[in-house]
Amino acid sequence: MSILTTTAKRTPVAQPPTKASGLPTGQVEVLVGAARNDVDYALEAQNTSLVGLSESQVSARVSKYGSNEVGHDKPAPALVQFLRTFTNPFILILLFLSAVMVLTDVVFIAPEDDPDWTGVIPILVMVFVSAVVRFIQEYRASQSAEKLKAMVSTTIAVTRRLRGESQTKELPIEDVVPGDIVELAAGDMIPGDVRFLRVKDLEINQSMLTGEALAATKSTQPAAEVEEATLLDAPNLGFMGTSVVSGSGTAVVVGTGKLTYFGAMASTITEKRAPTAFDLGIKKVTYVLIAFMCIMVPTIFVINGLTKSWTEAFLFAVVCAVGLTPEMMPLIVTANLAKGANFMAKRKVIVKQLNSIQNLGAMDVLCTDKTGTLTEDRIVLQNHLDPKGQRCENALKLGAANAYFQTGLRNLLDKAVIDAAGEDTIAEITAQASVVDEIPFDFARRRMSVVLTQPDGSHQIITKGAVEEVLALCTHECIEGETVALESGRLAQLDRLVAEENTRGMRVLAIATKVFPSPEGKTEYSRDDENDLTLVGLLTFLDPPKSSAKAAIKKLRSRGTNVKVITGDNTMVAATVCRQVGLEPGEVVLGTEIEAMTEEELQQVVRETVLFAKVNPLQKARIVSALRAGGATVGFMGDGINDAPALRAADVGISVDTAVDIAKESADIILLEKDLTVLEGGVMEGRRTYVNTMKYIKMTASSNFGGTFAILVASALLPFIPMIPLVVLVQNLSYDLSMLALPWDRVDASDVDRPRTWDPKGLTRFMLTVGPISSLFDIATWALMWWIFKAQGATLESIALFQSGWFIESIISQTLIVHMIRTRNIPFLQSRPSLPLALATGAVVLLGLTLPFTALGAYIGLVPVPLMYFPWLILILFSYCALTQFIKTRYLRTSATWI
Repeated sequence: MSILTTTAKRTPVAQPPTKASGLPTGQVEVLVGAARNDVDYALEAQNTSLVGLSESQVSARVSKYGSNEVGHDKPAPALVQFLRTFTNPFILILLFLSAVMVLTDVVFIAPEDDPDWTGVIPILVMVFVSAVVRFIQEYRASQSAEKLKAMVSTTIAVTRRLRGESQTKELPIEDVVPGDIVELAAGDMIPGDVRFLRVKDLEINQSMLTGEALAATKSTQPAAEVEEATLLDAPNLGFMGTSVVSGSGTAVVVGTGKLTYFGAMASTITEKRAPTAFDLGIKKVTYVLIAFMCIMVPTIFVINGLTKSWTEAFLFAVVCAVGLTPEMMPLIVTANLAKGANFMAKRKVIVKQLNSIQNLGAMDVLCTDKTGTLTEDRIVLQNHLDPKGQRCENALKLGAANAYFQTGLRNLLDKAVIDAAGEDTIAEITAQASVVDEIPFDFARRRMSVVLTQPDGSHQIITKGAVEEVLALCTHECIEGETVALESGRLAQLDRLVAEENTRGMRVLAIATKVFPSPEGKTEYSRDDENDLTLVGLLTFLDPPKSSAKAAIKKLRSRGTNVKVITGDNTMVAATVCRQVGLEPGEVVLGTEIEAMTEEELQQVVRETVLFAKVNPLQKARIVSALRAGGATVGFMGDGINDAPALRAADVGISVDTAVDIAKESADIILLEKDLTVLEGGVMEGRRTYVNTMKYIKMTASSNFGGTFAILVASALLPFIPMIPLVVLVQNLSYDLSMLALPWDRVDASDVDRPRTWDPKGLTRFMLTVGPISSLFDIATWALMWWIFKAQGATLESIALFQSGWFIESIISQTLIVHMIRTRNIPFLQSRPSLPLALATGAVVLLGLTLPFTALGAYIGLVPVPLMYFPWLILILFSYCALTQFIKTRYLRTSATWI
């Protein structure tokens, strides 16, 4: 096919907005201008010709545009990644408190005393272990990011003028520059954004950009209607990262590297990612706990300073600050997330970013592409009909013959027809017929024909193509085996039949035939022979929905996660698939409509819309961002280049191991099987992880608040410090170590039936409701020690007895409250803890009971308590549990959640 040299009027390029593609305005003009005008315009605009660029031109363009590579997130050095793990707010607080304790207990000490590391070392160990666990998990996942470059590490045939002579040679794609003339064949990757100059049955797989499963047929004709928002639909443009399915062509490169559509999308994922729901939630919770600390610690310091020595008050205030801080929180959260990641890995879900597990559990909107997620990602022949719409085996047989005997590379539709026909039908066809000639497909005709010999010596032409084009050639139709004239009234009926199939999301091809009774040695046929055809029937195709999709979507929705479909495919196909998987599409919103909306308008639309069709990559990201701006925690599932911006914009990006590297790089979670059922399991594990994390935060925060509030009261009422600072650290460390079993705790079904999000207001209310309960029974214990056991501070032994009695009650009640708080039900009777948690908390209770009676207890200042203390202890603890259960029941009457 010769190169077109038409002199069509060149359309001036308008100044399109840059938001549709993300490309710079100047590059948008280049692409739109190349699409709207003829091939000569494209060559002139790039200052090149068919003989290629000279060496000096190439050198100048390399200096101007650089290497043909796209930017992407490069993993930071291991040391930098490790240091980043210490930027967690709680870790920073603990490091600050550790520094204060070093100054008070190690640096500013009396010369005769030895440095005291007992308070600092446990905190630093917890900080270090938490950082190491998080670093190991996330560093491994980050190493896959560099695989992006492999996507374009191939070669392409480039025509250049070397030493004054035009030559075509294979060059690395990285060396291609704007203005290069490239030769394309089946299997080649498009090396940049190009304008086609010559095509021969050229079909390009653009699914990574558009989500469209079928290959796009390319032409060289100007497309005056192309604008920035519809660049991907331009029939004469090709885009970096897409590949040639069949045919061949010549093209001029009009954009490389970051000035390509692919490069513009890649640049969006190198920008700093917006804080996710987890990041914002943990920050809010941190602020709540810091606020309590900033109020309680200075108050305790002032009261103790006024009633006792200021030095003693300062040391005690520092200890209280540590006591108020859930120092194990970074480690507990990391352990929870790591346990969740390991659990999910066994169920075909790989976690790249640990925080994404909780984002997955909090997800109340899942946005997903259509192809391969809801569908099988393969085209099947759905039906074969006669012109009346009845099933017709003859239409299938002729369609199979056409597909089997064509000499070009079969597309997905051809393969679907052959698969549907089966081996027996193909064997029957090949036994009866042989190919005489072929009239290949071209973009203008939108059909292709094969001519076969028949057993009686006649030739039969079989034409398959777009319904409109084939019908225009038909004068007859075949009804129930009889050929009758195709009357004009029947055309309207056929149009309605095709429209019905299209409405159902089917792609429809027509099959027509004609017999040449006396070919008389004719061996060559042309498009002029495609006339007076008889319409045999219609072939309808569909990418069928996955059998598991409907049930998975139903389960997700029943558990509070709404599913929305965002696809580059056409409206009718997408709507049909949605209905088949149980999603009523309602009013479909198109990408062109999104382009015209303000952010406020889009936020209103995305709340109610289920299906978004014909959207480009940046429009997908806008939809996700609008949902997040409206308060939703959004997950996005995709596997193509076109999904990368949306994956980056979501709270949790979900891809699959077969996705392109840029999609996997942008994702937080990678599924080893592209199935919503697998994802649904990940969502539930995310919720379990969140619940067990919140157990620790609420238990510890309320317990620490209650204990510190009790200390505040004690500071005002008692003539001595109610608990030794070192004993406070021992108590907190013992309790916190037992909490390492929480990631393995059971979770009530009612706690994971809805999406869970960080709720700082709920935490505040929980602390103020539950915390004072422990304070009340701490005060009861003081009364017991003061009035019953006469531990009123007259001697050092009396103070030690008071402190020991409170230590036992405090550590046991703090541990028992774990079981009271971990479930909204009655503990042990209606909800049993896991064995690891039961053993860990049991060990802490045993420690509390025995430590005052040991040499270690004596070393840290504790003394044995009288045996008569224990009946009173049982009464206090029983009353504590009963009151907590009563308060919990009342609390749940006005709150939907407990943990």
